[in-house]
Amino acid sequence: MRTELLGCPVDVLTMADTVERARTAMRSGVRLQHVALNVAKFVNMRSNPVLRSDVMGSDIVGIDGMGIVLALRWFGVPVKERVAGIDLFREILAACANDGFRPFLLGATSDVLRRAADAIVAQFPSIQFAGLRDGYFRPDEETNVVEQIISSKADCLFIAMPTPRKERFLAAYRDRLGVPFIMGVGGSLDVMAGYVRRAPPMMQSMGLEWLYRVYQEPRRMWWRYTKTNALFAGILLRGVLHQYGLCLRSKLSRLG
Repeated sequence: MRTELLGCPVDVLTMADTVERARTAMRSGVRLQHVALNVAKFVNMRSNPVLRSDVMGSDIVGIDGMGIVLALRWFGVPVKERVAGIDLFREILAACANDGFRPFLLGATSDVLRRAADAIVAQFPSIQFAGLRDGYFRPDEETNVVEQIISSKADCLFIAMPTPRKERFLAAYRDRLGVPFIMGVGGSLDVMAGYVRRAPPMMQSMGLEWLYRVYQEPRRMWWRYTKTNALFAGILLRGVLHQYGLCLRSKLSRLG
Protein backbone atom coordinates (compact mmCIF):
# COMPACT_ATOMS: atom_id res chain seq x y z
CA MET A 1 0.00 0.00 0.00
CA ARG A 2 1.39 3.37 -1.01
CA THR A 3 0.62 6.34 1.19
CA GLU A 4 2.18 9.73 1.94
CA LEU A 5 3.92 11.25 4.92
CA LEU A 6 3.70 15.02 4.59
CA GLY A 7 4.19 14.91 0.85
CA CYS A 8 6.73 12.07 0.78
CA PRO A 9 5.58 8.78 -0.78
CA VAL A 10 5.91 5.74 1.48
CA ASP A 11 5.15 2.09 0.74
CA VAL A 12 3.67 0.28 3.73
CA LEU A 13 5.03 -3.20 3.07
CA THR A 14 6.21 -6.06 5.26
CA MET A 15 9.61 -7.68 4.79
CA ALA A 16 7.96 -10.63 3.03
CA ASP A 17 6.02 -8.28 0.72
CA THR A 18 9.16 -6.38 -0.22
CA VAL A 19 11.26 -9.47 -0.88
CA GLU A 20 8.51 -10.96 -3.03
CA ARG A 21 8.27 -7.79 -5.11
CA ALA A 22 12.05 -7.88 -5.61
CA ARG A 23 11.89 -11.54 -6.66
CA THR A 24 9.05 -10.77 -9.08
CA ALA A 25 11.12 -8.00 -10.67
CA MET A 26 14.15 -10.27 -11.05
CA ARG A 27 12.03 -13.05 -12.56
CA SER A 28 10.23 -10.73 -14.99
CA GLY A 29 13.15 -8.45 -15.82
CA VAL A 30 11.03 -5.35 -15.17
CA ARG A 31 13.04 -2.70 -13.31
CA LEU A 32 12.19 -2.01 -9.69
CA GLN A 33 14.15 0.58 -7.69
CA HIS A 34 14.03 0.51 -3.90
CA VAL A 35 15.00 3.33 -1.56
CA ALA A 36 15.13 2.97 2.22
CA LEU A 37 13.53 5.95 3.95
CA ASN A 38 14.76 7.00 7.38
CA VAL A 39 14.49 10.23 9.35
CA ALA A 40 17.73 11.69 7.95
CA LYS A 41 16.68 11.07 4.36
CA PHE A 42 13.18 12.43 5.02
CA VAL A 43 14.66 15.64 6.42
CA ASN A 44 17.49 16.07 3.92
CA MET A 45 15.38 15.50 0.82
CA ARG A 46 13.57 18.75 1.63
CA SER A 47 16.71 20.77 0.91
CA ASN A 48 18.49 18.41 -1.49
CA PRO A 49 16.77 18.26 -4.92
CA VAL A 50 18.92 15.33 -6.11
CA LEU A 51 17.99 13.24 -3.09
CA ARG A 52 14.35 14.29 -3.37
CA SER A 53 14.23 13.26 -7.02
CA ASP A 54 15.70 9.85 -6.15
CA VAL A 55 13.13 9.20 -3.42
CA MET A 56 10.16 10.49 -5.43
CA GLY A 57 11.21 8.49 -8.48
CA SER A 58 11.73 5.16 -6.72
CA ASP A 59 9.28 2.31 -7.21
CA ILE A 60 9.42 1.27 -3.54
CA VAL A 61 10.02 3.77 -0.75
CA GLY A 62 10.59 1.39 2.15
CA ILE A 63 10.21 2.21 5.84
CA ASP A 64 13.76 1.89 7.16
CA GLY A 65 13.65 4.11 10.27
CA MET A 66 11.60 3.68 13.43
CA GLY A 67 10.96 7.43 13.37
CA ILE A 68 9.10 6.98 10.08
CA VAL A 69 7.09 4.11 11.57
CA LEU A 70 6.05 6.21 14.57
CA ALA A 71 5.22 9.24 12.43
CA LEU A 72 2.98 7.21 10.11
CA ARG A 73 1.18 5.65 13.07
CA TRP A 74 0.75 9.12 14.55
CA PHE A 75 -1.09 10.15 11.37
CA GLY A 76 -3.25 7.03 11.51
CA VAL A 77 -1.44 4.81 8.99
CA PRO A 78 -1.28 1.19 10.20
CA VAL A 79 2.33 0.04 9.89
CA LYS A 80 2.94 -3.59 10.84
CA GLU A 81 6.72 -3.57 10.79
CA ARG A 82 9.84 -1.65 9.93
CA VAL A 83 11.85 -3.02 7.00
CA ALA A 84 15.46 -2.12 7.84
CA GLY A 85 17.64 -1.73 4.78
CA ILE A 86 20.39 -4.06 5.94
CA ASP A 87 17.87 -6.77 6.88
CA LEU A 88 16.23 -6.46 3.47
CA PHE A 89 19.67 -6.66 1.85
CA ARG A 90 20.33 -9.97 3.62
CA GLU A 91 16.90 -11.36 2.74
CA ILE A 92 17.34 -10.56 -0.95
CA LEU A 93 20.83 -12.10 -0.92
CA ALA A 94 19.22 -15.24 0.54
CA ALA A 95 16.66 -15.16 -2.29
CA CYS A 96 19.50 -14.81 -4.80
CA ALA A 97 21.24 -17.86 -3.34
CA ASN A 98 18.03 -19.90 -3.34
CA ASP A 99 16.70 -18.87 -6.76
CA GLY A 100 19.95 -18.49 -8.68
CA PHE A 101 19.79 -14.72 -9.12
CA ARG A 102 23.16 -12.99 -9.55
CA PRO A 103 23.82 -9.78 -7.59
CA PHE A 104 26.28 -7.02 -8.47
CA LEU A 105 27.87 -5.11 -5.58
CA LEU A 106 28.99 -1.55 -6.32
CA GLY A 107 30.62 0.69 -3.73
CA ALA A 108 32.79 0.91 -0.60
CA THR A 109 36.57 0.52 -0.66
CA SER A 110 38.13 -2.47 -2.38
CA ASP A 111 39.05 -3.99 1.01
CA VAL A 112 35.56 -3.58 2.48
CA LEU A 113 34.01 -4.88 -0.74
CA ARG A 114 36.23 -7.97 -0.78
CA ARG A 115 35.62 -8.76 2.89
CA ALA A 116 31.87 -8.22 2.52
CA ALA A 117 31.75 -10.50 -0.53
CA ASP A 118 33.68 -13.21 1.38
CA ALA A 119 31.26 -12.91 4.31
CA ILE A 120 28.26 -13.17 1.99
CA VAL A 121 29.64 -16.31 0.33
CA ALA A 122 30.34 -17.80 3.76
CA GLN A 123 26.72 -17.17 4.74
CA PHE A 124 25.22 -18.15 1.36
CA PRO A 125 27.63 -20.66 -0.24
CA SER A 126 25.54 -21.15 -3.39
CA ILE A 127 25.44 -17.46 -4.31
CA GLN A 128 27.12 -16.32 -7.52
CA PHE A 129 28.04 -12.68 -8.01
CA ALA A 130 27.49 -11.03 -11.36
CA GLY A 131 30.25 -8.59 -10.44
CA LEU A 132 32.03 -6.56 -7.80
CA ARG A 133 33.29 -2.99 -8.15
CA ASP A 134 34.49 -0.61 -5.47
CA GLY A 135 33.03 2.89 -5.38
CA TYR A 136 36.32 4.78 -5.65
CA PHE A 137 36.45 5.24 -9.40
CA ARG A 138 37.37 8.47 -11.18
CA PRO A 139 34.82 10.38 -13.27
CA ASP A 140 36.61 9.27 -16.44
CA GLU A 141 36.17 5.62 -15.35
CA GLU A 142 32.41 5.93 -14.90
CA THR A 143 31.55 4.78 -18.43
CA ASN A 144 33.62 1.63 -17.94
CA VAL A 145 31.82 0.89 -14.68
CA VAL A 146 28.45 1.28 -16.40
CA GLU A 147 29.54 -1.06 -19.20
CA GLN A 148 30.77 -3.59 -16.64
CA ILE A 149 27.35 -3.64 -15.00
CA ILE A 150 25.52 -3.91 -18.33
CA SER A 151 27.70 -6.75 -19.61
CA SER A 152 27.37 -8.64 -16.31
CA LYS A 153 23.61 -9.13 -16.94
CA ALA A 154 23.09 -8.88 -13.17
CA ASP A 155 19.67 -9.60 -11.71
CA CYS A 156 20.10 -7.05 -8.94
CA LEU A 157 22.40 -4.15 -8.15
CA PHE A 158 23.29 -3.06 -4.62
CA ILE A 159 24.93 0.35 -4.44
CA ALA A 160 26.98 1.41 -1.42
CA MET A 161 28.01 4.91 -2.45
CA PRO A 162 27.32 8.08 -0.44
CA THR A 163 24.60 10.63 -1.15
CA PRO A 164 24.40 12.45 -3.55
CA ARG A 165 26.87 10.41 -5.64
CA LYS A 166 24.63 7.34 -5.65
CA GLU A 167 21.58 9.36 -6.65
CA ARG A 168 23.44 11.15 -9.45
CA PHE A 169 24.81 7.85 -10.75
CA LEU A 170 21.35 6.29 -10.88
CA ALA A 171 19.72 9.39 -12.38
CA ALA A 172 22.26 9.30 -15.19
CA TYR A 173 22.43 5.56 -15.91
CA ARG A 174 19.63 3.48 -14.37
CA ASP A 175 17.69 3.31 -17.64
CA ARG A 176 20.79 1.95 -19.40
CA LEU A 177 21.92 -0.58 -16.83
CA GLY A 178 19.32 -3.23 -17.62
CA VAL A 179 19.27 -4.48 -14.01
CA PRO A 180 15.80 -5.54 -12.76
CA PHE A 181 16.19 -4.75 -9.06
CA ILE A 182 18.22 -1.79 -7.80
CA MET A 183 18.75 -0.87 -4.15
CA GLY A 184 20.99 1.50 -2.24
CA VAL A 185 22.50 -0.24 0.77
CA GLY A 186 24.31 2.61 2.53
CA GLY A 187 26.84 1.26 5.03
CA SER A 188 25.59 -2.34 4.84
CA LEU A 189 28.80 -3.55 3.22
CA ASP A 190 30.79 -2.19 6.17
CA VAL A 191 28.53 -4.19 8.49
CA MET A 192 28.81 -7.33 6.37
CA ALA A 193 32.58 -6.91 6.28
CA GLY A 194 32.72 -6.67 10.08
CA TYR A 195 34.02 -3.10 10.25
CA VAL A 196 30.82 -1.71 11.79
CA ARG A 197 28.73 -3.43 14.46
CA ARG A 198 24.96 -3.27 14.54
CA ALA A 199 23.09 -2.44 17.69
CA PRO A 200 22.00 -5.36 19.90
CA PRO A 201 18.69 -6.94 18.75
CA MET A 202 16.74 -5.39 21.62
CA MET A 203 17.89 -1.89 20.66
CA GLN A 204 16.99 -2.64 17.02
CA SER A 205 13.47 -3.70 17.99
CA MET A 206 13.04 -0.51 20.05
CA GLY A 207 14.24 1.70 17.21
CA LEU A 208 17.34 2.80 19.10
CA GLU A 209 20.01 1.90 16.55
CA TRP A 210 20.74 5.61 16.20
CA LEU A 211 21.61 5.75 19.90
CA TYR A 212 24.04 2.87 19.44
CA ARG A 213 25.68 4.76 16.58
CA VAL A 214 26.08 7.77 18.88
CA TYR A 215 27.65 5.46 21.47
CA GLN A 216 30.11 4.13 18.86
CA GLU A 217 31.00 7.53 17.37
CA PRO A 218 29.88 10.22 19.84
CA ARG A 219 31.83 13.14 18.39
CA ARG A 220 30.64 12.61 14.82
CA MET A 221 27.13 11.29 15.40
CA TRP A 222 25.84 13.22 18.43
CA TRP A 223 25.25 16.55 16.65
CA ARG A 224 24.10 14.85 13.43
CA TYR A 225 21.30 12.94 15.14
CA THR A 226 20.37 15.79 17.48
CA LYS A 227 19.98 18.20 14.57
CA THR A 228 18.15 15.73 12.31
CA ASN A 229 15.75 14.54 15.01
CA ALA A 230 14.95 18.13 16.03
CA LEU A 231 14.22 19.10 12.42
CA PHE A 232 12.06 15.98 11.99
CA ALA A 233 10.05 16.83 15.12
CA GLY A 234 9.51 20.37 13.80
CA ILE A 235 8.30 19.09 10.42
CA LEU A 236 5.85 16.72 12.09
CA LEU A 237 4.55 19.43 14.41
CA ARG A 238 3.91 21.77 11.49
CA GLY A 239 2.14 18.93 9.70
CA VAL A 240 -0.10 18.25 12.69
CA LEU A 241 -0.95 21.96 13.08
CA HIS A 242 -1.70 22.23 9.37
CA GLN A 243 -4.07 19.25 9.50
CA TYR A 244 -5.73 20.63 12.63
CA GLY A 245 -6.23 23.97 10.89
CA LEU A 246 -7.81 22.27 7.86
CA CYS A 247 -10.18 20.29 10.10
CA LEU A 248 -11.12 23.42 12.05
CA ARG A 249 -11.85 25.41 8.87
CA SER A 250 -13.93 22.53 7.53
CA LYS A 251 -16.03 22.41 10.72
CA LEU A 252 -16.50 26.19 10.71
CA SER A 253 -17.58 26.18 7.07
CA ARG A 254 -20.20 23.52 7.79
CA LEU A 255 -21.49 25.52 10.78
CA GLY A 256 -21.65 28.66 8.69
